[in-house]
Amino acid sequence: MFEVVPSLVAGAAFGLALAAPPGPMNAVIAEESVLRGWTAGAKAGLGAGLADFVFFLLALGGVVGAVQQYPTAQGALFGVGGLLMCYFAYGAATGVRESFAPSSTDAVDGGTDAASRDRGESTGFRRAFVLALTNPYQILFWLTAGVGLLDPGRLDVLAVLPYVGDALAGLFVVETGSPALIVGLFGGVTLWLVSFPAALVQAGRRVDSFAPAVAAVSALVLGGFGVSFLFEAWRTLG
Repeated sequence: MFEVVPSLVAGAAFGLALAAPPGPMNAVIAEESVLRGWTAGAKAGLGAGLADFVFFLLALGGVVGAVQQYPTAQGALFGVGGLLMCYFAYGAATGVRESFAPSSTDAVDGGTDAASRDRGESTGFRRAFVLALTNPYQILFWLTAGVGLLDPGRLDVLAVLPYVGDALAGLFVVETGSPALIVGLFGGVTLWLVSFPAALVQAGRRVDSFAPAVAAVSALVLGGFGVSFLFEAWRTLG
């Protein structure tokens, strides 16, 4: 029983580290959360998480590794991902204007503007899912660290510490490739995808200007990543 605890904890920590850093996925989740509420933000997070699960299955079957062998395919992914991010950046910028309207404020506060809520609920999941599937960095993660996580083995985490490694050896051993590690990984991702929108919604209720600010930052983040992805596609395919 206790042998699986280190793997669960390590997997959860790895999942949080994977999901939490600022980037295009969190920009979409943030935009949906502050403009349309927790449900829309959580659904956007579910879309990003589902894409990770798809990559996990592909890595498990060895399919994802084939992308690494074809630079043209990587360049095409950068190009498609960049175009999508620029398109969604425009949508986020439009959301900045919408957030100043009374209907948007009602949607954040749980009001009755069904049209605003339906729009967020119907697109947030798909936007995050498609962006994640075409995000080369997400694919590269599963080509590198993801493959390492799936490769059966043992990692004595504390044994590598200087000076005290010998004394702590065997206290925190992670079983790579184990179900516990994978469950912990997706558990950590899920924890972030649920708590991040909730924190944003609560902050938005306390600060009236929070929603347009987050939408503006989301537009900048998506646009910045989109331009950088297009440049990388041009460099790879050029």
